[in-house]
Amino acid sequence: MFSKRRKTSDGILKSIVFAHLILFLHLLLFAALGLLVVFLSGMMQYMFWILLGGMAAVGLSAYWLYRRLRKEGKSLGEALRSPIFQGRQVEVSLLGGMATLKLDQSRSTDPKAIAIDRKGSPLQLEDPETACIRELNALAQLVEKELITLDEFNRAKQRLLGP
Repeated sequence: MFSKRRKTSDGILKSIVFAHLILFLHLLLFAALGLLVVFLSGMMQYMFWILLGGMAAVGLSAYWLYRRLRKEGKSLGEALRSPIFQGRQVEVSLLGGMATLKLDQSRSTDPKAIAIDRKGSPLQLEDPETACIRELNALAQLVEKELITLDEFNRAKQRLLGP
């Protein structure tokens, strides 16, 4: 009988603590909303200057790009036809994507165009002998790291070198 009364009082105590916790979390929510209102109202007073500063930053970057293109003696179209941009999409995004300009250079009109790697040198076909040596080197490293057995290495080597 005594233990039944104790369980009931523990349940009531937990319920009261939980109710106070909910009230406390509501007070925190109202305080956060109040701070948000104060912050946004303060920000609204300076919205004109924020927009003006953003437009000035965009204008200065456009002027910098214009000066650089003129210094190199190129137009914007010539700059975008550079091998760096071939096969790639150029995207200029402002205000988190609210204003976006996409230029797609992936459709090449020249079927004989040479691909260029990231370092700027044209890609070349690999000599078969060099490819075989490179693959044998990779197999030897796998054997050293004990990722393949010696029998697997010998079979792969025979397949590479032929009959």
